[in-house]
Amino acid sequence: MDQKAGAKATQGQLDVPADKLGPTGRPYRDIPDPQPLDKHGPAVIIAMCNQKGGVGKTTSTINLGAALAEAGRRVLLVDLDPQGALSAGLGVPHHELEKTVHNLLVPPYSSTDEVLMRTRVDGLDLLPSNIDLSAAEIQLVSEVGREQALARALHPVADRYDYILIDCQPSLGLLTVNALACADNVLIPMECEFFSLRGLALLTDTIDKVHDRLNPRLELGGIVVTMYDQRTLHSRDVMHRVVEVFGDAVFDTVIARTVRFPETSVAGEPITSWAPKSTGAAAYRSLAREVIAHNETRA
Repeated sequence: MDQKAGAKATQGQLDVPADKLGPTGRPYRDIPDPQPLDKHGPAVIIAMCNQKGGVGKTTSTINLGAALAEAGRRVLLVDLDPQGALSAGLGVPHHELEKTVHNLLVPPYSSTDEVLMRTRVDGLDLLPSNIDLSAAEIQLVSEVGREQALARALHPVADRYDYILIDCQPSLGLLTVNALACADNVLIPMECEFFSLRGLALLTDTIDKVHDRLNPRLELGGIVVTMYDQRTLHSRDVMHRVVEVFGDAVFDTVIARTVRFPETSVAGEPITSWAPKSTGAAAYRSLAREVIAHNETRA
């Protein structure tokens, strides 16, 4: 996806009937159906990142992961937030865990297989986290190669999966830098709200710095607009602005507000299994198709 497309994204669309335009104001792109895989791995690593909290980042990580698994991909979710919301959202009693991501990042190290957990969703595994991880950022400061700690932990299992999704904490600290340092691309969930839009510049600047200094593979994989309410002028104005600035980097799929998502958090499972016929489940299946098309159709 080309972030530099910018305002050019809407050129040539004046003749498109209004009913053929998506919420982004563009015609929907032609996204092929995911093809079956004859083998798995090595994984595409995607950092789910936004320094602003409450934008649907964890919800998107869980449900995108489940939708990718539903499409026949093997997926590993990594909870890199000390709050453990990703783990809790999958029904894991994270406060009771003896080994978590924390044990992968700081000595004495545990093996990745010791921390790895299966989830209720076929093809979807988890590296869980809890409040213990909050100490890792301080402990890592004095470590040699501290920005590569997560990469070293994921390396032994990367060949088993097609996608590894890392749920980053809502900050741009050392843990988030670890995620960016090992990721192939960054997916940014962005609440359709003015202050979320303001923070995108800081985040994209951080992505550029990590690309230049630590990880030349890193690219912006896309921006997914969440909590969208087409009834409000504010949501439509923010959508127009983000598409104007980021162009084709904005996914066609838009995640609308719905009461279903809080329900799934309580249930401890993804919306694709909790409410498989809901509009929210359909949206994340659509997003999974876009992610697969972006990552699997390259030469």
